[in-house]
Amino acid sequence: MIRIFNHYMHRRTLLGILSDLGFIVLAMVVVFATTAGGFEGLLPLAAPQVLSLAAGMFVINTASGLYQPAPSFTPTQAAARAALALTLALPLTWLLFGLLPADLASRDAIRAAAMVGVGVVILRRVYATASASSHGVRTRILVLGCGPAAQLVTNTLRQADPHAQVVGYYPSPNETGCAVDRQLVLGAGQSLTETARTLGADEIVVALTERRSGSMPLRELLDCKLLGIRVFDVNTHFEKTLGQIRLGFANAGWMIFGDGFNQGFWRSAIKRAFDIVFSLLLIALAAPVMLLAAIAIRLDSRGRVLYRQERLGQYGRPFMVAKFRSMREDAEGDGQPRWASVQDDRITRVGAFLRKTRIDELPQLFNVLKGEMSLVGPRPERAFFVEQLTEQIPFFAVRHSVKPGVTGWAQVRYQYGSTVEDAAEKLQYDLYYVKNHSLFLDLMILFETVAVVLTGKGAR
Repeated sequence: MIRIFNHYMHRRTLLGILSDLGFIVLAMVVVFATTAGGFEGLLPLAAPQVLSLAAGMFVINTASGLYQPAPSFTPTQAAARAALALTLALPLTWLLFGLLPADLASRDAIRAAAMVGVGVVILRRVYATASASSHGVRTRILVLGCGPAAQLVTNTLRQADPHAQVVGYYPSPNETGCAVDRQLVLGAGQSLTETARTLGADEIVVALTERRSGSMPLRELLDCKLLGIRVFDVNTHFEKTLGQIRLGFANAGWMIFGDGFNQGFWRSAIKRAFDIVFSLLLIALAAPVMLLAAIAIRLDSRGRVLYRQERLGQYGRPFMVAKFRSMREDAEGDGQPRWASVQDDRITRVGAFLRKTRIDELPQLFNVLKGEMSLVGPRPERAFFVEQLTEQIPFFAVRHSVKPGVTGWAQVRYQYGSTVEDAAEKLQYDLYYVKNHSLFLDLMILFETVAVVLTGKGAR
């Protein structure tokens, strides 16, 4: 994993992005050289198109799920994602290179060759993504511990990182019971340092159930680190592997004395400027869609077009959130708040489509302009549910230290939740965002939100 502006990104994902961008630029250079007879004067002229295409391809491949660190695509799913990427990328390429000077004799040839090059890039990315789990050098991981925490570490690695290989479990003398594969539990004949060196471990994950009474071999862990072996505690493991802070292992001391959870003037000012600029841009682009949505709601069912409801924002301050109405007017006629459920009969026909495509959330862009929300952040919740969840879930109130968002890290990582257990799962992603939020992470979430909208993932 590589940490960029506090956000953990898989090394292979970053290399895939950089190789794709480099391949696109190289392909465009070859196109200019072969179709225009040279690129000394043409390449600077077409630089805006090349850079725009590279940025567009990054967004399209991200939205198509082609940069997922642990893909599990079937051949049909891979073909569908390739078709989606091509459907978006080819018209973009046609439009961008249509902006070249009309008197350029080779403009049509350049445009056609560029489209072929883009197709090759996408097919190459689909192949690389589909074969990622079976190729490449594996990271060798030694787990310190053999209890339930060690087993949970193993499970997350299997699910999230196909290139990780657990080479063994080094038991602690104070641990009782074994929850892992006993064949991989190492004997106590060698020290931790010697064991790590013998196994060729790249990383050590400290996953001890009991850490008191000298169970933590600090001197040996330091020796391993000095030998170049990366050492992570279990909290950091979940943070970098899953992009979440696990409630079962987090504690107030780790949050206070560790890095992250920083709020400051410049961070808030930059985020606010970003919100204003991009919410205005999105409102302008989405205005026709919002108009059509309003007309469809009016024709489909009786009642208001916009639905306003009180939610809690930053520091628990109440505000009125705006949404397109997607349920019947009497959805909560009994006055009892409740989450939407699967096949909820309160949702209208138009409302089902609006919720699936997230169009019902577009009016919240005006909440962003007013400063009540941000483009990215934890989703705002109703006071009724906040009171319940704060009592039942530790650290739930931490999510209110930042402004709520139209989209968020939990929304692109977890499906819609309608239970306390779902709220706890989503909070683990929200805590990661509060700890590590930056403009870079906001951009990554916005790109992934495009994929959620295109696929309708997690809608209810």
